[in-house]
Amino acid sequence: MDFFERQDKARKNTKLLVVYFVLAVVCIIAAVYLACLLIFGAASSHHQYGQPVEFALWNSDLFFYSAMGTLAVIVFGSLYQISALSAGGSAVAESLGGRLVNPGSADPQERKLLNVVEEMAIASGIPAPKVYVMDDESGINAFAAGFTTSDAVVSVTRGCMQTLNRDELQGVIGHEFSHILNGDMRLNIRLMGIIFGIICLATIGRILLYTRSRSSRDRNPLPLLGLALIMVGGIGVFFGRLIQAAVSRQREFLADASSVQFTRNPAGLSGALQKIGGFAYGSKLESPHASDACHMFFGNGLGSSLFAMFATHPPLEERIRAIDPTWDGKFARVNLADTDDAVRELLQRPRVASKAPVRFPPVIPFPAGQAAGFAPTVVHAQTVLPNLGKPTPMHLRYAEQLRDSFPENVQSATRDPLSAQALVFALLLSDDGALRDKQLQELAKMTASSPQEDTHPQPLPRGEQASGRPVSVPLLGGVRGGSVLYEKILALHPEVAPIAVHARLPLVNLALPALRSLRGDEFQQFSRTLQWLIESDGQVELFEFVLQKIIRRHLAPQFEKSRPPVVQFYTLKPLVPDCAVVLSALANVSSADPAEVAKAFQAGAPYLRVPDGGVALLPREQCGLAEIDAALDRVAFAVPQIKKNLLEACVRVVGADGVIQEREAELLRAIADTLDCPIPPFVTME
Repeated sequence: MDFFERQDKARKNTKLLVVYFVLAVVCIIAAVYLACLLIFGAASSHHQYGQPVEFALWNSDLFFYSAMGTLAVIVFGSLYQISALSAGGSAVAESLGGRLVNPGSADPQERKLLNVVEEMAIASGIPAPKVYVMDDESGINAFAAGFTTSDAVVSVTRGCMQTLNRDELQGVIGHEFSHILNGDMRLNIRLMGIIFGIICLATIGRILLYTRSRSSRDRNPLPLLGLALIMVGGIGVFFGRLIQAAVSRQREFLADASSVQFTRNPAGLSGALQKIGGFAYGSKLESPHASDACHMFFGNGLGSSLFAMFATHPPLEERIRAIDPTWDGKFARVNLADTDDAVRELLQRPRVASKAPVRFPPVIPFPAGQAAGFAPTVVHAQTVLPNLGKPTPMHLRYAEQLRDSFPENVQSATRDPLSAQALVFALLLSDDGALRDKQLQELAKMTASSPQEDTHPQPLPRGEQASGRPVSVPLLGGVRGGSVLYEKILALHPEVAPIAVHARLPLVNLALPALRSLRGDEFQQFSRTLQWLIESDGQVELFEFVLQKIIRRHLAPQFEKSRPPVVQFYTLKPLVPDCAVVLSALANVSSADPAEVAKAFQAGAPYLRVPDGGVALLPREQCGLAEIDAALDRVAFAVPQIKKNLLEACVRVVGADGVIQEREAELLRAIADTLDCPIPPFVTME
C-alpha cells in the first residue's frame, strides 16, 4: 500500500466513521424515546380525577420532541468539541495536560526528545512538529495530533520521556510519525468530537438528576429522566468505545510496522512495548479527558478492558511478537535507570561516524571546495514516489548527519523565535556584495525605526525595475528585539551562506516550530519583511518562491485562523488547466531549449491520465511563479488519487533527462509539500 492508498483509506475511514455515528445516533434516539415514553407515561398514567389514561407504545409527538432534542444535543455537542479542537494538535495536547517544550530547552531529557523528533521530521520531509510533555502522567504513552503537517504535534508522557532510552523513544516517535504521514490525525480529531457529542446526554442526565420541583406534591419526572439519560449516555459510551476500537486497532499494527521499517530497529519499539508491560504504571493516563482520546494513544491509555471488542489497542503480546518473533513472552520489571545524569552523558558523548555515510545526488556543479565528499549521482524518476511518505533508515541517518553538520549557533537559531526570523532573512540575502550591502542598510534603518510606524516609503534597491514605482518597505521596529534582530542577521549570514542548496529547506523546516511561537503582529511584520526582502532585487528566484510558499503554508493557517482544507475536487477535469501550469513550469525549469522543454512535458503529461490527452504545454510567460502558486492552491483541495497523478507526472517531467537537478528537486519538494504529500530528501548511499 503506497502513500496515496493510505491517505485514501484514511478518507474512506472517515466515511465509515459517519456510518458508525449514524447507527449510534439511531440507537440512542430509540433509547431516549422509550425512556421518555415510560417516564412521562408513568407520570401521567392517572388523570387529575384519578381516571386511568390509556397507555400507547407509539406517541408521534413524544417521538418527535425526544428525537429532535437528542439530535440537537449530539450534533451541537459534537460541533462544539470539533470547534474547540479546530486549533489543531496543540488544542488536543493542552486538553490532555500537555506542556509545550521550549525548542531551545537544555534539559537533557527534553533535548533527547527534541533531537529524535527533529531527525524524524528531516527524514520525512515535513516541518518539525511542536513537542509537548504531559508532566502529570507517569505511564509510558504518546500520541500525534493535528489536521495536517502544518499544525501537527507530538506529545509524550513524562514516563515515556524519562523511562525509555533513545532507541526505544525513537521507535515510539516513529510510530507517531506514521500516523502523521498516513493521514490518521484528522480522523482522530473528528472522532474526539463525535465521542463528545454522544456522551453529552450523560452530562445532561447528571444535571436533571438533581433538579427539584416547586412543590413536594408535584410529580417531577425530570430526575427520573436524568437517570434515564445517564443510562442512555452509557449506550453512547458503549458505541463510542466500539467506534474507537474499530478505527484504532488495525492501525496500531500498521504504525508499528512502519516504525520498524523507518528505524530498521525492531528492538527499539519492542523494548518500549516490553517496558509498558513491566512498568508499574503501564501506559495508563490519569487525565479526565483520556477516554475521549484513547484511540490516538501509542498504548492503551485506559487500562485493561473487560471485553476485547472494546479494546482500542491490540494486546501487548501480539504487538511485540509481530515485530519480534523471538521474544520470550516475559515482561521484565522496569527500573528507572535512565536518569538525567545518564542522558546528559549520552548527549555529550561524541558521535561515531557511520560506516556508510549518506550522500546527496547533486547534478548542478558546486563551487570549488563546496562539494567535498558529495559526488554527483543519478536519481531515477521511478524511485521517487515509492519513498513518498515512507522514509527509510537511510533518510534517518542522513537527517542525523545533516543536523549535526550545522554550526552550533545555526542550530540554536532554529529554536528561538527572534533568531529563527534572522536565520530566514540571512538565507535570503543576495550573493551579490553590492546588493547585499544595500539590503543590510535598509534592514539597519528598519530595525532602528520607531515602533509606532508601520511603513517606510523608501523604494527598493532594484524594485522600481520590476514594478516601475516605489514599493513601501515594512519596518521591523514593532518586532520584538528591533536592532537585536539586525545584529543576529549579521552574525548568522556568514554561517548560513556556505550551506549547500540541498540543506536550506530542511534548515527552514527546523525553524518552523520556533516561528509558530510568534505573536500575530510579529508574524505580520515578519511576513511583510520577508516579502520585501524577496522582491528587493527586482526578481523572485526559485528558492525564494519555494521558501515563501512553505512558510506561508505552514504558518499562515495558525495566524489567520483559516479552516483545514477539505476535499472539493473529486475529478481531474476542472483541474486540468492548473495541472498544465505546473507541468509546463517544471518543463521550463529543466531546460531553456524549446525542443527539450517539449520533450520533458510530453514525458510527464500522460501520467495525469487526462482523457484524450487534453493537456497542452503552455508558454513560459503563462506559467510563472504566481500562476504556479494559484494552481497549487487549487490542486491542494483534490482527492489523493489526483494528487498522485500530478506528482507522478511532475517526477517524470523533471526526470525526463534521467536525472533530477537540485533546483528541480527544490521545486518538486515544494509542490509535494503544498499538496501535503511530503517527499523525503533525495539521498543515496556511498
